[in-house]
Amino acid sequence: MKEMELVGVRIELPSNAPIVLLRETEGECRMLPIFIGGAEAQAIALAMEEVETPRPMTHDLFKNVLDDLGVRLERIIVTELRDRTFYAELELAGGNGARRVSSRPSDAVALAVRTGAPIFADESVLEAAGHAVEPEETEGEEPPAEEVLDQFREFLDQVTPEDFNG
Repeated sequence: MKEMELVGVRIELPSNAPIVLLRETEGECRMLPIFIGGAEAQAIALAMEEVETPRPMTHDLFKNVLDDLGVRLERIIVTELRDRTFYAELELAGGNGARRVSSRPSDAVALAVRTGAPIFADESVLEAAGHAVEPEETEGEEPPAEEVLDQFREFLDQVTPEDFNG
């Protein structure tokens, strides 16, 4: 299992398909694109920008319920890629012990952004759908985020959702 960071949400052209981009925090720094729905993309983007809505959106409501019940979202895990569909789990901890709950990755990421929970991906998912980003020539320095996104855009220009068939 590899820790991931949320790079962002974007719309891929020409398909106008929203995707969430995750990147390994160590090692190969592979990028993991996950095609998601428009509503989920908006929910993630709002949370990343720390936009407060007049009334709680669905993911805000879920976070509020967890908080009120004294349950913490310990982490989310993108667990598998099966038949071109990604699967994830929420790892929860509370008074009744630890629990894992199945989730769509987009909903899991939306909750992770709101709670500050870490994001992980199973190695098998990264092997099947991850894309290695060219390492920067200067050791010890991270490439600028825009440079990483440019390299990843080149990859996305050549990939289709059907390529993620595991």
